[in-house]
Amino acid sequence: MKDIALKDLLEAGCHFGHKSQKWHPKASKFIYQKKEGIHIIDLVKTRDGMRKAGERVKTLALEGKVLLVVATKRQAKGIVTEMVKNAGIPYMTNRWVGGFITNWEEVKKNIDKVNMMKKEKEEGGWQKFPKHEQVKLDKDLRKLELVYGGVAQLTSIPDAVFIIDIKKEDICLKEVRQKDIVSVAIVDTNSNPDLVHYVIPANDDAVGSIQFIAKYIIDAYVEGRNILKKQEKGKDEIKNPTILSTGKNEEIKTDKIASEQNVKDENRKKEEEVKSDSSKAKGKGVKKEVNKKKAVEKTKTNTKKKTSK
Repeated sequence: MKDIALKDLLEAGCHFGHKSQKWHPKASKFIYQKKEGIHIIDLVKTRDGMRKAGERVKTLALEGKVLLVVATKRQAKGIVTEMVKNAGIPYMTNRWVGGFITNWEEVKKNIDKVNMMKKEKEEGGWQKFPKHEQVKLDKDLRKLELVYGGVAQLTSIPDAVFIIDIKKEDICLKEVRQKDIVSVAIVDTNSNPDLVHYVIPANDDAVGSIQFIAKYIIDAYVEGRNILKKQEKGKDEIKNPTILSTGKNEEIKTDKIASEQNVKDENRKKEEEVKSDSSKAKGKGVKKEVNKKKAVEKTKTNTKKKTSK
């Protein structure tokens, strides 16, 4: 995980709390001072909270556990939705569904319904219905996707929840506490930090503050998940050494075939050279014999001429 600079937190606006009239007494532990009627948050404690929360989230990812991100407030939903979609993390940014955790069995039916309708639509199962029926089904699917689209891949309740603004997401926090699920949250000066396991004291209204902290937490989870994937891949290779050595064996076989082919080519060249040398030698021998015969015939003719005279 990257280091957190106090300057970056300051530039993101993480230090601005709420008006002093709206503060929660238990938030005093991370309030630095009051300035012009507004509480200023101690950024050193914000950084410490981010580090602890990041380490916990990374550990959860290494253990193969599921993190759910909840950010339904107007300032947060757009930027958070984009980040979690890219990271492949379950999220709820439209509205919190009451009983999502405490009444999971019933909620799961709606999630299964969304997945079934999407599958039927993709496979052309709606083609048998009249046009007006298809339009109605599509409308119903869009409504369900607005609520359950971000959690469509969940098969059980999440192991941890990252909440932005626990005052707005009070029902979500109650359900999380009831099921004793790990909670990580951005907590402003108007909220009770004792309700959360891993508190990140910071401004939960400024877009810059939300974006900076959410990115850090999401990146920590993705980092842990990537390490887990590498570890699992290494275990599979140890269990199945044939998979690991397949590529090497193929290379060895290829090299062996190539070397054998080279040897064959060299032997063929040598044989051709020997043949050519022998053919040349034979040609020279034939020429010599012909010359000898010509010489003998010449001597014979010369002797005949002499005797005739």
